Amino acid sequence: MGSSLVKFHAGLRAAAALFIVIMLTAGCSPPRGSMCQVSTLGALMEGVYDGEWTVRDLKKKGDFGLGTFDALDGEMIVLAGAVYQAGADGSVRPAKDDMRTPFAVVTSFKPGKILRLEEQPDMEGLQAVLDKAMRSQNLPYAVKIEGVFTRVHARSVPAQKKPYPRLAEVTGNQPEFEYRAVRGTMVGFRLPRSMEGINLAGYHFHFLTDDRKSGGHVLDCALAGGQAEIAELHRLDLNLPRSGAFLEAASAGANQAEAKRVESAAGKHITPDGKK
Repeated sequence: MGSSLVKFHAGLRAAAALFIVIMLTAGCSPPRGSMCQVSTLGALMEGVYDGEWTVRDLKKKGDFGLGTFDALDGEMIVLAGAVYQAGADGSVRPAKDDMRTPFAVVTSFKPGKILRLEEQPDMEGLQAVLDKAMRSQNLPYAVKIEGVFTRVHARSVPAQKKPYPRLAEVTGNQPEFEYRAVRGTMVGFRLPRSMEGINLAGYHFHFLTDDRKSGGHVLDCALAGGQAEIAELHRLDLNLPRSGAFLEAASAGANQAEAKRVESAAGKHITPDGKK
C-alpha cells in the first residue's frame, strides 16, 4: 500500500512538472493566427505617447508589424524579426532593444496565401486586389507586399514634447516624402469593423526599402509588380497601458472619421533627401 502511494505521488509530481514545461513552452511562442497590440489607437490619438513596452518585449510577441516609438518619435516597421525606426526625414535605422513603444501591432507571420501582383496605379487598386484574396470581412489579416514600386508616398512624424498635442494636430503638419522606382516591402494589416475603437478598420501599411535606409507610413503607392503574402488572424492579445496618461485620457476608443483623416496626406511635402 505504501509503495503504491509513493508511486502515485511520484506520478503526480511528474505530471505537474510536464504541465509546467508545456505551459512555459507555450508562453515562449505566440499562438498561430494571433496578433498582439500595445495600447489602443484611441489612446494614441488623445496624446498618450509614453512608451511602456520595450522593443525587446515586443519581439517576443511577433516578427512582423508596425507601430511608433516613445514620444511619437517616428514610424516603426517590424520585418523578419528586426525592428526599424523611420525618422521624420524618412531615413531608417535599427531600433535598439531598450527603446519603448506607446502603440504597436505585431504577429508571428505565417502566410496562408501568396499572390502574384500585376501593375497597380494606386493604393485603391491594390487594396481591391487584396480584398478578393481574403475570405471574410470579419477577420483581421496581416499583409506583406514585396516588389518594385513606381512611387511610394509616405510620411513620418518627429518626437513630441510634453504636454503632448493630440495626434490630429501632429499629423496636420507631418513631413511627407515620395520614393520613386524603388524596391521594397510594405508591412501592414487589414482590420475588420469590429475592431473599430481599439484600432483603425481597413488597411494600414508601413514601408521599408530593400536597402533598409528609407521608409515610413504609407499614404499612397503605385506598384510596378510584385508579390503579396497574406496571413489570416483570429486572436487578439490586447495590452492596455497602466500609466496615468492612459487612465486620464478623454477617450480610449478611436473616432473612426478622425482616425481616417489622421491617416491621410495633410502635411508638408519633402523629398527623400530631406529637401522641401
